[in-house]
Amino acid sequence: MADDTPAPPAREHISRLLQAWTRQDPAARDALVPIVYDELHRLAHHYMRTERAGHTLQTTALVNEAYLRLADVDRLEWNDRAHFFAMAATMMRRILVDHARAHARDKRGGGVVMTSLDADLAAPVGEVDVLALDQALERLAQIDPRQARLVELRYFAGLTIDEAAEALHISSGTLKREWVIAKAWLYRELQGR
Repeated sequence: MADDTPAPPAREHISRLLQAWTRQDPAARDALVPIVYDELHRLAHHYMRTERAGHTLQTTALVNEAYLRLADVDRLEWNDRAHFFAMAATMMRRILVDHARAHARDKRGGGVVMTSLDADLAAPVGEVDVLALDQALERLAQIDPRQARLVELRYFAGLTIDEAAEALHISSGTLKREWVIAKAWLYRELQGR
């Protein structure tokens, strides 16, 4: 029995559509939506699975908000597929941090919003405050912007080692070494919280 599932679009095809979108081609943007939506949903699902129980932001809402923000970026030149998904990771992080800030503001006493990092860090740290994680990433960016970006891509976007290496334009071997260092640094920073 033959599988009738269409093959996923080639990375080059997505990159060409993104470059056409950069040139203000609305047809390219419209063609891109169904292609990247499933991938954005997978990335959002990766992050949302680590969120606290009862989180009020749903995966689909996160995807939609991230896509709307990406579509609203007028002057950005999309280099390729990796660049697009790296920007999607940034947007998702910003949305989730904004959501956590709003949630903390709404709670009496400024409650914190917790997330689990056990799945992606070198050693289990249990649950940490989403805002503390964001602040730790900001501190890491001051020391090593590429490592901060790597954590963002791996943790917030759920990119694989190879996908993150492609987005950062470095080898998988280099990325693996930096991933170990970034996770250890982040673990140490978050343990103090």
